[in-house]
Amino acid sequence: MSEIRVSAPDLDEADIAAVGAVLRSGMLAAGPMVAELEAALCDTTGAAHAVAVSSGTSALHCAMNALAVAPGTEIVSTPFTFVGTVNPALMCGARLRFVDIDLDGFGPDLDQLHEAITDRTAAVVVVDLYGQPVAADGVAAAVGGRVPVVEDACQALGAAHRDRPAGNLFDVGCFSFYATKNVMSGEGGALVTDDAEIAASARRFRQHGMTGPYEYAELGYNYRMTDVLAALAVRQMARLETITRARQSKAATLNAGLAGLPGLVLPAAPDGVSHAWHQYVVRVTDDFACDRDTLAKHLAANDIRSAVYYPKSLPAYPHVAAATDGPTAFPNSERAAREVLALPVHPKLSAEDLERVVTVIRDIAGG
Repeated sequence: MSEIRVSAPDLDEADIAAVGAVLRSGMLAAGPMVAELEAALCDTTGAAHAVAVSSGTSALHCAMNALAVAPGTEIVSTPFTFVGTVNPALMCGARLRFVDIDLDGFGPDLDQLHEAITDRTAAVVVVDLYGQPVAADGVAAAVGGRVPVVEDACQALGAAHRDRPAGNLFDVGCFSFYATKNVMSGEGGALVTDDAEIAASARRFRQHGMTGPYEYAELGYNYRMTDVLAALAVRQMARLETITRARQSKAATLNAGLAGLPGLVLPAAPDGVSHAWHQYVVRVTDDFACDRDTLAKHLAANDIRSAVYYPKSLPAYPHVAAATDGPTAFPNSERAAREVLALPVHPKLSAEDLERVVTVIRDIAGG
């Protein structure tokens, strides 16, 4: 029985050839492939500017810097996400203020978000978790234009909210091309925005604050992307629609096969939302036949890999708790951390693989 992986790189011979062409060209650092990737991101998202960088985290750091997130300020975000969502604000010396999530889509509780913004708030950071865009209209109403909104769309390239592409729903959006992402280059990231000043700031910040040859206007970092990585991302961007459709099809198959099992809460895209399905995440509640960890072990015993994204609410980590103003206990986030389980949904899965996942889960559920 072959192993079914929870994620797998979707590479073809053209991807490999594109990387080989860059290696043969002698231009290994940032060059024409980085520029081509930035153009592709603008075309896909409709954003006026794209800035390719070394990771999703560095893209968020560029955004924080451009928005003057600094000591004496704070950002507002949700605690059920990857730590890379908030670390960039801490790297800028800011404080954190969290609002709990809505369990239906893992976006922010909109009432709490409205109340959390103060005169110290430099930005709100929302997260398109698992590939589902946040409720953009609700977030915009809750924020009310009081502060900029940064969209952590690191998991949502290819998704959309009411036909508006993820990453371009707010003032600035950030993507990741990490090895497990829908579009991957091993490592890498990008920032997109319609604001020319934010884009210019990000371009300086990714290259040591450079404004010209050996001219430096401010502190910056080496956040450059290489042409080797960009070549792979460009090739994958060319088939983003195909990748997204494949994931949507596999998610629909899982939803149909797992429907009706008591206590197993299945993911679903709301009306008007096109989900990218970076992850297919179920919630294993107390009404299911077993707990989440037992289900994961049962899957593993049948050579089916699963994963927990994420096992803790962020204030459980000491460095986050120490930098948090306001509440640090969030019932919905903590419940999600106990219940979520990511099942395989990547394009390499066969129909037989998906049937096996469904059969094994139904077996332990007695259904």
